Amino acid sequence: MFLNGSSDIVHLRQSPDFRLSVNTLLRNGILPTNGDLQAQTEALASQVGPIALTFSTLIGKASTKEISYLLFMNLLTTFPFCFSYSSPNIAKKFHAGHLRSTIIGNFIANLKESLGNNVIRVNYLGDWGMQFGLLGAGFQLFGCQEKLKKNPLQHLFDVYVQVNKEAENNEVIGQAAREFFRRLEQQEHQALLLWKQFREITVEEYQQVYKRLGVHFDIYSGESFHQQQAQEVVQQLQRRGLLKTTEKGTGVVDLSSAGDMSSYSTVLRSDGTSLYITRDLAAAIDRKERYNFDEMIYVTDKSQGIHFQQLFQILLAMGHSWAERCQHVPFGLVQGMKTRLGEVVFLEDVLDEARARMLRNMSQSKTTKEMVYPEDTAEKVGISALIVQDFKGPLGSDYKFDWDRILQAQGDTGVFLQYTHARLCSLIHRYGDGEEGAFDPSLLLDQRSISILQHLLRYDEVLYQSVQDLQPKHLVNFLMTLSVDMIILLYYLIIKCLCSPAWLARLRLFGGVCTVLANGMKILGITPVEKM
Repeated sequence: MFLNGSSDIVHLRQSPDFRLSVNTLLRNGILPTNGDLQAQTEALASQVGPIALTFSTLIGKASTKEISYLLFMNLLTTFPFCFSYSSPNIAKKFHAGHLRSTIIGNFIANLKESLGNNVIRVNYLGDWGMQFGLLGAGFQLFGCQEKLKKNPLQHLFDVYVQVNKEAENNEVIGQAAREFFRRLEQQEHQALLLWKQFREITVEEYQQVYKRLGVHFDIYSGESFHQQQAQEVVQQLQRRGLLKTTEKGTGVVDLSSAGDMSSYSTVLRSDGTSLYITRDLAAAIDRKERYNFDEMIYVTDKSQGIHFQQLFQILLAMGHSWAERCQHVPFGLVQGMKTRLGEVVFLEDVLDEARARMLRNMSQSKTTKEMVYPEDTAEKVGISALIVQDFKGPLGSDYKFDWDRILQAQGDTGVFLQYTHARLCSLIHRYGDGEEGAFDPSLLLDQRSISILQHLLRYDEVLYQSVQDLQPKHLVNFLMTLSVDMIILLYYLIIKCLCSPAWLARLRLFGGVCTVLANGMKILGITPVEKM
C-alpha cells in the first residue's frame, strides 16, 4: 500500500498528467490477463518516461479487490516557483492583519514543495515609501535612541502615531517627511543609516514571530532593494512610449484599451520619486532575471486585486510575456479578532492568547497527558487552531473570528486534528506499528476500516485538487473526515489477540492514518504533536 510522497525532491516539477486504471489497460489489451500485474504495470510505466508510480489496493467489499495505479509524469525542469507573501511593513510590530498572508503563502509553498517543485519563499518587506519619510522626520523630532534599544518596535510605533497626529495640523512636518524621503531616494548617508537601523531591528523581531509560526523564508527582500531599479523601469517605459506625463507632472501608464486614459496607473510622483507599483515592477523583473521562475505567486488581501491586475498588465505591455504566469492569490478579511484586552493590533497578542487559552483548556481536561513542556504543546495546538479556522472556507471570503469555537476539542477544529494524531501516536507507542509483518488489507473486514482505507487512497487526488485552485479547504476537509472516521473506529475498537495477523494489519492502518495526518498537517503549516 499506498501513498506517493515526493517531499524530498526539490528539482522536479510534478503534476498528474493522466490516470489509468488497470482494468482499462486489461480491457484494451495493453496488459496481458495473466502474470504479475504490478510488475507488468511498472514495466509499462518505465516505457512512458520519467515517472513517479503510485499503486493502491482499493477494497470495495471484503470479498473483492481491485488494484489501481496512478501514473504521474514528472516534468523535469530547473525552473522554480517564486512566492511572495507575508510582507509586513518595517518599523512596526507585526500586525495581526498579516497573519493570513503569512499562513496562506506558507501553505501554498509547502503544497508545491510536497509535489516536487523547487520553491523560493520571498518576504517582500514594506521598507520604502513616503511613510518612512514621515517616520524619519518624526524620529528626528520625537525619537530617543535609549528607548529604541529597550523596546524598539514599540518606540517606533509610538513615534509614528505621534508624528501622524502632528502632521494633520502642521504642514511643516509634512514637508519634512517629503524631504527625508527625497534624501533616502538620493542615498544620503545619515538618512540611510537611520533607515537601516529601523530595518535591521524590525527583521530581527519578525524572525522571532515567524519561528513561533513555523514559517521560514529563503529571501528577505523589500521595496528598498529595487528603488534604483525603479528608475530604470521608468526609463524603459519612456523608451517604449508607454510613459505619459499629466498636467500635475505625474508619470502614468495608459491601460485603457482605447488609448483614451480612461484607465491608467501612476508610476511616478511629480517630484520624480517612485511609487509602490514602480518598485513592484522592478522587483518582478529582477526576480525573473535572478531566479528564472516558471511561475510567481503573490499572496495579499483582496483589496489589492486592481494593483496586481495593473502590475501584470504593465509587465506585458513592456514585452515580458512571463507575466502571464504571475498570479495573485487574494484573501478576505478576519472580523472580530480580539483578545481579552480588547481589539488586537499585534500578532504576538494573538499567539499569546491562543497559547494561554489552550493551556487553560488542557489543564481542565481529564484526558490531558503529562508533558515535559506543556506550554510548547499548547502553543503548537493553539496555532493549529488558528490555521484550521482560517483554512476551512474559501480564501476569498471574510470570516468571523471566534475564540471559543476554534479551540474546541470536538468538531472541525485544529485541536481535533491534533487530538486524533496524538491518540494514534499513543496507540503506536504502546502496541507498535505492525511493520514486522506483511500487510494484508483483506484482513480488515469491518466496514469502518474499509472506509478509512478508501479515504486514504484519495490523498493524492486531494493534493492535486488543492494545487489546481490553491485552496487549503480541500486538504482540511480530507483530514477532518479521516480524523472523524478514525475516532469512530477507535471508539468501537476491541483489543483481543495482540499477535494476530488481523491486529497487525490494524496497526499498519493506524500507522498509515497517523502518517497521512502528520504529512497533511505539515503541508497546512501545522506542527503535529504526539502527546496532549
